Amino acid sequence: MRYTLRVLVAVTSVLTVASPASAGSVHSAAADRAYVEHMLYATPISGFIAAVGSDQWFNWSTDFCSAPLVGNTGRSFNFTNACRRHDFGYRNLHLLDRRYGSGNWNSISRRRVDRQFLVDMMAHCRSRAWYDEPTCFAWAETFYAAVRIAGGV
Repeated sequence: MRYTLRVLVAVTSVLTVASPASAGSVHSAAADRAYVEHMLYATPISGFIAAVGSDQWFNWSTDFCSAPLVGNTGRSFNFTNACRRHDFGYRNLHLLDRRYGSGNWNSISRRRVDRQFLVDMMAHCRSRAWYDEPTCFAWAETFYAAVRIAGGV
């Protein structure tokens, strides 16, 4: 059953992403959910950033990292792209709930989006100079803990 569901989501994701937005693509709860999940979990961060704003049906707005004292960058880190994708996840799963009814935004989907945020930040940290990595990883854990505490359901 899980395998069948994965295949169905993968096929829907490919078809959704492959269809051009300008061609009057048809939106549905399943197709929109598949697109959001594809952008969150199956697209490399560079591909996600390249796609920002590509389909106006979705909410691409962001306040980046809303950490009041730190922001999204520091000497040892730059979490701008990770924050952008995190905002995309929160905003669009909420949007899907408003458009199609509940079930898209819940504690499980929130945990998944937050976990991807941590994965994106850790990947960024691994790209930093070796002497910045430990501080970057510490900041990533701090940002992750903050969204887990303050993110809401």
